[in-house]
Amino acid sequence: MFESEFERNLFALRKEKLSQIAALGQPLYPNRFAASHAVPELRQRFDSVTGEALEAAPTVVQVAGRLMAIRPQGKAGFAQLQQGGRRLQIYVRRDAVGDAAFDLFKLLDLGDHIGVSGYLFRTRTGELTIHVETIAFLAKAMLALPEKYHGLADVELRYRQRYLDLFMNAEVREVFVKRAQVLKAVRNFFDRRDYLEVETPMMQPIAGGAAAKPFRTHHNALDMPLYLRIAPELYLKRLVVGGLDRVYEINRNFRNEGISTQHNPEFTMLEFYQAYANYHDLMDLTEELIPHVAREVNGSAITRFDDVEIDLAKWRRFTMREAIAQFWPENAGPPPAANDFAGESGIQEMLRRLREAGVHVEAKPGEPLGQTIASIFEAVAEEHLIQPTIIYDFPLAVSPLSKQKPDEPEWVERFEFYIGGFELGNAFSELNDPEEQQRRFLNQLAQRERGDEEAHQMDEDYVRALAYGLPPTAGEGVGIDRLTMVLTGAKSIRDVILFPLLRPAQSSAAAQGDLSSRGDASGSDGASR
Repeated sequence: MFESEFERNLFALRKEKLSQIAALGQPLYPNRFAASHAVPELRQRFDSVTGEALEAAPTVVQVAGRLMAIRPQGKAGFAQLQQGGRRLQIYVRRDAVGDAAFDLFKLLDLGDHIGVSGYLFRTRTGELTIHVETIAFLAKAMLALPEKYHGLADVELRYRQRYLDLFMNAEVREVFVKRAQVLKAVRNFFDRRDYLEVETPMMQPIAGGAAAKPFRTHHNALDMPLYLRIAPELYLKRLVVGGLDRVYEINRNFRNEGISTQHNPEFTMLEFYQAYANYHDLMDLTEELIPHVAREVNGSAITRFDDVEIDLAKWRRFTMREAIAQFWPENAGPPPAANDFAGESGIQEMLRRLREAGVHVEAKPGEPLGQTIASIFEAVAEEHLIQPTIIYDFPLAVSPLSKQKPDEPEWVERFEFYIGGFELGNAFSELNDPEEQQRRFLNQLAQRERGDEEAHQMDEDYVRALAYGLPPTAGEGVGIDRLTMVLTGAKSIRDVILFPLLRPAQSSAAAQGDLSSRGDASGSDGASR
């Protein structure tokens, strides 16, 4: 519990205060307080009410919260009570509450929880305040609140001690309120369109539905290896085979990969499937979904991300080949033409010109040409996709579960959408030919044998499900964490995940900071499927 001698001594001092509070007849850890109002409710109802109106029609309230400021003034004192992300001033006078209650007030520390009852009035400065008549002690903060917490240099401290971050920083709390509103808006959007919300396994015998390295675990009773889900895709499409024509799931996924401002190994994704639809139908649906969520959460389709204003109601579309040509670096010569993507010589020429222009492309010798094209796109175009953009028609080599384009078998009916310079969603017309699916799984197995740990595993039962008949279907995954980043302006995925995965602190002091200086004052939220 204790990270320093300062904490140990402070705990002892506050334990002594607890003894004094008990001596006043107060229960130390009561199990409830019957509040008549929440602080946000009172602020909403009475912030515009004048002092004269409050005096003419006294309003008696009972409110509970955490003390965030205390200003004693002899036989009276003011304090700030925080609850539900809002603060309300209270005024305590000895002659109004009595000696015992005022003695309790003097034993309170910042961070303590109390309940008060009294009537509303306005001070001479016009601040809405509760004139306290009774005080109930609810819980003591046995450690000091951080001093100037908002300015702490160690950002990781906020992630490690999110409980402090939430009640010390109102803007942090608002981010997670908005995250909950994002989920609510998503559910409303799909429920109104007759989609059925479902749940699929998080522990799976085969890690499928995405190109990612899974986390492994073991079930002791069945003595079998299992994987934490990297995507729910193959189970959701089994449901479409079963006749659930429109399904969606807001799911937790786990991918054993690096951590960055855009990636966390545990993340949340929306995934949905619609029978008798193709990827063009989902492009249209996506262009409805994102501004709908923005308006529900922020009241507007306009958001600011990385100091840029983004209009989530205005979209543009490029094929992957068009995007490479559109954003081709000027110092790399003329943009590639359509036939440059058709063979190895054209692609190698693109790589050569990009290298000479100083553009690094993650291309491996011997990899499929489609993989190289996708890498060129990432290097050339992705950073420019700030305004909402759909990129469609992907190489077959990077899309083992997508339906091929009828006129171009090396390309598939797949799209991703980008906002703020990174991918938020991935969708395609689903491959529903069981024999072709089996061939692609076998090709993925060959890639695994060549060392690609993220290549897809064989799923014989999924192929069997397709053999019973998957109707024409389109499916999409949307990263909830990244969408929340865009809607809240957060620059790191850790800022929108309540408890992000962190490296273990090397020492307690390093993780927690030097408490003696604090004082006692006020990867992949990937949408890839």
